[in-house]
Amino acid sequence: MENKLSMEEFSKFLKAKGFIYQSSEIYGGLSGLYDYGHNGTALKNNWCKEWRKFFLKLGSNFVEIDASIIMHEHVFKASGHLENFFDPIVVIEGEDQTYRADHLIEDKLNEKAEELTNEEMLKKIVENKLLGDIDYSKVKVENLNMMFPVDMGPKRATKAYLRPETAQSPYVNFKIQFELQRKKLPLGLGMIGRVYRNEISPRNLTLRTRELEQAELQIFFNPSKIDEHEGYEAVKNSKLKVLLKDKRDQEPEYLSLEELRSYGLPRFYLYHMLKVQQFHLEIMKLDEKNFRFLELNDKEKAFYNKYHFDIEVKMNNPASWVEVGGVHYRTDHDLKGHEEISRIKMEVLDDMTGERFIPHVLELSLGLGRQLYTLLDQKLSSEEERGNAVYGFPKKLAPNFVAVFPLMKRDSLPEYAKKIVEELEEEDLKVFYDEAGSVGKRYARQDEIGTPYCITVDYETLEEGENKNTVTIRDRDTTKQKRVQTEKLVSLLKDLQKEKVSFDDL
Repeated sequence: MENKLSMEEFSKFLKAKGFIYQSSEIYGGLSGLYDYGHNGTALKNNWCKEWRKFFLKLGSNFVEIDASIIMHEHVFKASGHLENFFDPIVVIEGEDQTYRADHLIEDKLNEKAEELTNEEMLKKIVENKLLGDIDYSKVKVENLNMMFPVDMGPKRATKAYLRPETAQSPYVNFKIQFELQRKKLPLGLGMIGRVYRNEISPRNLTLRTRELEQAELQIFFNPSKIDEHEGYEAVKNSKLKVLLKDKRDQEPEYLSLEELRSYGLPRFYLYHMLKVQQFHLEIMKLDEKNFRFLELNDKEKAFYNKYHFDIEVKMNNPASWVEVGGVHYRTDHDLKGHEEISRIKMEVLDDMTGERFIPHVLELSLGLGRQLYTLLDQKLSSEEERGNAVYGFPKKLAPNFVAVFPLMKRDSLPEYAKKIVEELEEEDLKVFYDEAGSVGKRYARQDEIGTPYCITVDYETLEEGENKNTVTIRDRDTTKQKRVQTEKLVSLLKDLQKEKVSFDDL
């Protein structure tokens, strides 16, 4: 059963289960800022681990870097953020209340407003009286730069900014990393990091915040080879679920990579689109019906993106399609801009062909907060038969992989259970120990945070007989239970985690 909670109920549930809640809450909280509790942090760490395993293996020359959050103002002069990183804000003369113009139109009229100019948005607001009964001659739509400035040093002489995206960090690191990685292309620079945006109207928990995290892979390559990829032939008949820009009034299509080439999309781009889809469907295990790529038109996409597909998920809260990432071909816009401002040559030599060129960039960008929100939204169900909620997280992503219970808090049952906990932890399995309440209530508590398996040590475990040194293992998704020998627990659980066996195979 789908998650049918209202946004308020959903927020309370996530807080009660230790996933996410408002930052600085004891002081009334701060709008657009959230903290991850113990279960939310574990979920995030597991997601990041799987992201690294998946995306950094897409190329032999793909590595991860980490970079400063505060960056020189010239970085953002080169990138265009100082001139272009604005959101439209509705200002009413004589009032403190402000609104984000495109969100106001989308919320009130249920129509997209991202591509409208400020003048067009103002016209819609006035004509439809979206602000109620006020004097609309006092209403303006202006631009608000979303970057947070930082004045550094005792005399505040050095001007800097909190970065509004992680992408600029790999770009300013490209030259040195290209040298360090033996001047080989494609070069992938991956990064997971925090960014800061002065959002006008943060909302919907971690879907739109002022402090956020991004997981991005920036792939630098020879533009003359954009229609090549060594892995393409093996996957060319694989299908992508896409909603093309000229077919917005239709349902998404399942088109093979080869079919999409007829729309002008090159092999290098399509191969990585497929990998992004595989990550969402095979690693995050999203329901395919709630996933799609949306192609942006020329008005919607950034001017420097030659190809731009958003990754969208149909959420329960809010009940709409939400962008959770994107696949962007940014051409040489970024490195060319940094070459111009820094006076450092970004041109490289291809030893194989003798070509000199500024590398182009393919960006695989995922909003970490939105990715985690996707799991929290999509994987929650309400099981009427059980009488409790269930988080069906993929096994590799769940905050805890297994919980261990003694049936009772006496007769050496806790000691036996704790010995199992120690053995499992030594094998790097995330274990939770619980001895409070009935076993049924303990099962329910683990269901609500998504623990795939629960192990119960009972009296049969201790007593002579065919079940001596066996325990009950219970599967979260089916509630089936089986008895297994304790000496085989580690190998069985590892096989279950790696999906080498199913629970029914035990």
